[in-house]
Amino acid sequence: MSYAERLMKAFQGSTVAHGTTTVGRVGRNGKAEADSRIVREPMTVEKIQEHIDGVQGVGAIPINEDNMCKFGALDIDTYDLDHKSLTQKIYKLKLPLVHCRSKSGGAHLYLFLKEYEQASVIREYLTEMSIALGFSGCEIFPKQDSILAERGDVGNFINIPYFKAEETMRYGFNAKGDALELDKFLNLIESERVALNQLESMQLGGPRKYFTDGPPCLQHITSQGQISEERNKTLFMCGVYCRLKNPDDWVSKFEDINRTLCADPLPATEVTNLVKSLSKKEYFYTCEQEPFKSYCDKEICKTKKYGVGGDQPEMPQMGGLTTLLSEPRLYFMDVGGKRVQLSTEQLQNQTLWQRACMEQINIMPPTVKAQSWQVAVSNLMLGATYLEVPEELTMVGQFKEHLRAYCTSRIKAIVPEELEMGKPWTEEGLTRFTISGLMLYLHNRHFTFYSRAQVQEALKTLNNGADAHGHQNIQREDGKRSTLRVWWVPAFEEEYIDLNITEVSDDIPF
Repeated sequence: MSYAERLMKAFQGSTVAHGTTTVGRVGRNGKAEADSRIVREPMTVEKIQEHIDGVQGVGAIPINEDNMCKFGALDIDTYDLDHKSLTQKIYKLKLPLVHCRSKSGGAHLYLFLKEYEQASVIREYLTEMSIALGFSGCEIFPKQDSILAERGDVGNFINIPYFKAEETMRYGFNAKGDALELDKFLNLIESERVALNQLESMQLGGPRKYFTDGPPCLQHITSQGQISEERNKTLFMCGVYCRLKNPDDWVSKFEDINRTLCADPLPATEVTNLVKSLSKKEYFYTCEQEPFKSYCDKEICKTKKYGVGGDQPEMPQMGGLTTLLSEPRLYFMDVGGKRVQLSTEQLQNQTLWQRACMEQINIMPPTVKAQSWQVAVSNLMLGATYLEVPEELTMVGQFKEHLRAYCTSRIKAIVPEELEMGKPWTEEGLTRFTISGLMLYLHNRHFTFYSRAQVQEALKTLNNGADAHGHQNIQREDGKRSTLRVWWVPAFEEEYIDLNITEVSDDIPF
């Protein structure tokens, strides 16, 4: 089996589409600009080989039409990432992830499965792994629990590694954090494939005997050993937990945590200052600060007795915006792991977006400030993936269909004099017509998207950019000859349908 065949087998996913990425300049922030598009064609060995050869980069869509997947990934967009430390952490936690460098210097951590599994289930396990690694909130592939296949949705793709394999910057790492050649990477994939029951038995980190009824971030941090970094911040969070759980005796519990969980306990003066601050009732968990943000699991935290609570509505995570290149445009957006189809108006207007979420995924997201909404949508559009559509779903395609019907229908002229009646006249490989006749035909069929000037430009395009207008000689009823201003396009081939006719015997009764 060739390298291309093995790489294609590893990244099995959608059978109807794949992604392509054309990389541009690298910005000041270190992120490479890229044009990402989804092509409605299956992935092939030939396309994978072109990827390996550096001709055209491709990406695989993990989720298939049945909402199943055989691989998933964590996409960590940190451009100054310490890959060796990350590899060590993966092996320390015994996570079944294959670590690769992404095109921008971040990491793609792949999970390869022995069998196809429900995308929603795999997303849950990948979420747990991202939190255990301290990258809560990173992108997870597949990006959605299910796709709207019946509406043309195919999901989102992730770039596969080893583009231009001989001198690639998208390589995998071994257990020591050293770069792997393609053949060694493919061998590693086979050794790291896991079954669902292996994921179910995962133990992420050490024993979690502390904060089992509190924030998961504190569980993760303390399960990795005694607190040695960010002691003041971590102890402040621990103090909020103690105050909620033991309001009458929280100070002594807080002092116990300082003594037992810190590698180097804080001195008494600092503990006293923290106690004074924590005594102010308005203080609560500082979830948006590090190191807690990277280990945050809000959905689980809301279920804990002394977690953040579920009284306040929270904005679900938005992402995975796919722009359907139809006219008018349509969009698919991930909202809390669910897929929502949107029009341009629904994407622009927060109230209409909320209504779409209520109708399609049965949730009512909270309202955010108008400026925050605009920033969020703008960022999503900057990173959007474009989904190509058949030409007939575009204005150009619809125009061509109407033009073909106009030029080949029963109304076509028998003689050139009928051009004055708005009929098309075909002769010597060209179909001629008046612009007023064509515009009236389009209007009667409710195609009003093009102005007269746009129609003229479209006709010029159909003539390969050459002039598409001139004069036609006609003979009027009084015998005098005259000229008529006309436009033309290359004559359309008329389509005939062969009907299979079966002879019926006369002796069959009816």
